[in-house]
Amino acid sequence: MKPTNSGIRINPRRNVRILIGKVSYIVFLLSVFVGIVGLVLLLFEVFTKGIPWVSWHFITDYPSRHPDEAGLFSALMGTVWLMGMTAVFTVPVGVGAAIYLEEYAPKNWLTKVIEINVANLAGVPSIVYGLLGLALFVYWMHLGRSIIAGALTLSLLVLPIVILASREAIRAVPNAYREAAYAMGADQWQVIKGVVLPSAIPGILTGTILAMSRAIGEAAPVIAISALVYLTFIPTHPMERFTVLPIQIFNWVARPQEEFRGLAAAGIIVLLVILLTMNAIAVFVRNKYQVRSEE
Repeated sequence: MKPTNSGIRINPRRNVRILIGKVSYIVFLLSVFVGIVGLVLLLFEVFTKGIPWVSWHFITDYPSRHPDEAGLFSALMGTVWLMGMTAVFTVPVGVGAAIYLEEYAPKNWLTKVIEINVANLAGVPSIVYGLLGLALFVYWMHLGRSIIAGALTLSLLVLPIVILASREAIRAVPNAYREAAYAMGADQWQVIKGVVLPSAIPGILTGTILAMSRAIGEAAPVIAISALVYLTFIPTHPMERFTVLPIQIFNWVARPQEEFRGLAAAGIIVLLVILLTMNAIAVFVRNKYQVRSEE
């Protein structure tokens, strides 16, 4: 420390720390720009090649070996089937598990082990779930390469995300709400059903929709379950074969003709529109229920 004329000691390393802070800020800012520039270039490439191929004919027709006649209707309907079945399996189990862990589970070593495993499962690569679903649902349970096998596999994939998001939403409900309900004579289930869940619905719905958004774009586990199938029909029940948008896009990219690159880009655009729509719905639902709860 060096004394100044006013008697205040100045740290000689202060300038070094300021310089390090400025350099770090610039490095981090450039890192963000690298990601943004890469995303913009990717979107520009996709939209440039895909927009000319996007049409009503492209959405409503079935796949074909001729690019001018090809569409993605069977893959689109397979995606709708798969997401619907995945939601049916995932939402009750995920929300129920979150309620148990937050409201009922005792604070002991077993609960801690469960919590640690749920958090770790959220980071497992998706292909691992695909191989697990192939062994468990397709071969061991003899469900075949059907929609229900794919939905159960994707449920395993997104279930930890739904549990974690639901737990955070339930944990965010103030304890004063619970105490007030108990003071009015309500039992534990009445408190959960009438106080906790209505207040936690925005976070639960947001986490669930975002988890479904991740599932709809996963290709690895669906390829393991459904394989690279070429379908020209719409599934009518959960035990039928299926294909989804990521698989159809993968099939088009693998073909040698340049026209199929444009079809793949158009399929990516449709998939992006679906993902952005689901995210917009999540934001809308969250804001709507938050305003209602504040009133």
